Amino acid sequence: MTENSFLLGAVLGEMHGNHPGAWRMPSADPGAYTDVTTFVRAAQTAERGGLDYLFFPDRVFIWGDLESRPPIVTMEPTLTLAAIAPATRRIGLVTTVSTSFVEPYTLARQVRALDVMSHGRAGWQAIPSYEPEAFANYGLPVPPREEKYERFDEVIQITQALWGSWGRAAGTPDKTTGRFADTAHIRPINMQGRYVASRGPLQIPPSEQGQPVIFMPFASGLGVQAAAKYANGIIAGPSSIQQGKAQRDMMRALAVEAGRDADEVKFLAFAFVTVGATLQEAAQRRMGLEEAAGLEERLAQLSAVLGLRLDPADRDKPLTNAQVAALRPHPGAPQAVRALELARQGRTPHEILGHGVLDQSPSLLGTAEQIADMLQEWVQAGAADGFSVIIDDLHDGMDAFVDQVVPVLRQRGLRPDDYKGATLRDHLGLPEQLGPDPRLAARREA
Repeated sequence: MTENSFLLGAVLGEMHGNHPGAWRMPSADPGAYTDVTTFVRAAQTAERGGLDYLFFPDRVFIWGDLESRPPIVTMEPTLTLAAIAPATRRIGLVTTVSTSFVEPYTLARQVRALDVMSHGRAGWQAIPSYEPEAFANYGLPVPPREEKYERFDEVIQITQALWGSWGRAAGTPDKTTGRFADTAHIRPINMQGRYVASRGPLQIPPSEQGQPVIFMPFASGLGVQAAAKYANGIIAGPSSIQQGKAQRDMMRALAVEAGRDADEVKFLAFAFVTVGATLQEAAQRRMGLEEAAGLEERLAQLSAVLGLRLDPADRDKPLTNAQVAALRPHPGAPQAVRALELARQGRTPHEILGHGVLDQSPSLLGTAEQIADMLQEWVQAGAADGFSVIIDDLHDGMDAFVDQVVPVLRQRGLRPDDYKGATLRDHLGLPEQLGPDPRLAARREA
């Protein structure tokens, strides 16, 4: 390994893959969108490639347009990961649970159960919900932002306290003495906040890593302040190296202000991956997915990015000089600059789409070497500590990444040849933790 080595995970959410056209490809079974065996196979492939973790996002409402695609989050992530756990041995399993609706005891119990079932491989992306649809599903109004984060803070503190309520010193069951556990080390926490409370203790002992690793999304304001206190993994979506470096530097500085070591906070950027034997082959693969997704609708989205209406009838014709001169790329579209560059090169609208310009995250499209180059460039620039790769089509996309890209990364010393540890904390280079971080408690009391 080298100083430029980095963490690597994969995003799983949609059963067929993360491109909206994946479910309509010839290889896809459209009725299998709740078949967990598809995720199990993808997880085993990712583990074969030595990936550090699988990340499951979540929304507690129907996310996506069911008229044109399956739900973006297919099923409940913690239960799905519980099915994956016994079919894998080393890869980390990161679930998402909202603090807005789940009581700390239930949350601590469920995620600790996943951690014990997987022998210390669980992670929890802690998020406060914000969508009116989500609150409506629980019969609740959307709270003010400040109240949402006050509850968020309370839920994390109580959850961590519950995780620490069963100490290592409680020991293991001893048939000879007849003592199952030393209850002097399994104690109530008796914590009462404004929004949530719990007596404790939890009825599940610690896992091999102590307790699950906390992940949080990169957000703004109160969100980054909370992440600086609690998160070891920051799930982020910077659109450029410059933005990634700025966000990572911010999180590291805020972590130090909170009394933590900056290296304990891993900034993990999304990367949408399409692998081909050549760049043209990779683009052709994406063009097929764009066609399956409904080219007319995708061209309408491209029109918004470029600031010019594109006629679907001209999808395979390069833009005219007059059209190129009239382009006004949308300033808020992450890939607008790339789309403009491709248009100026004489690419057709269909080809422009094939280069991933509608991806919300940076699109890594090309050969294994080209993808490795892009990942390495980000890390060397200080823009990321690792990546959560988004696979276009799960039918063969995970295999392509593992069998083609990962070997190149290993050859360059950017990834280990095999797992160096057994737990998620091992993979992230973190010490065991059991209960709240004592450094934060000391700062609150000071």
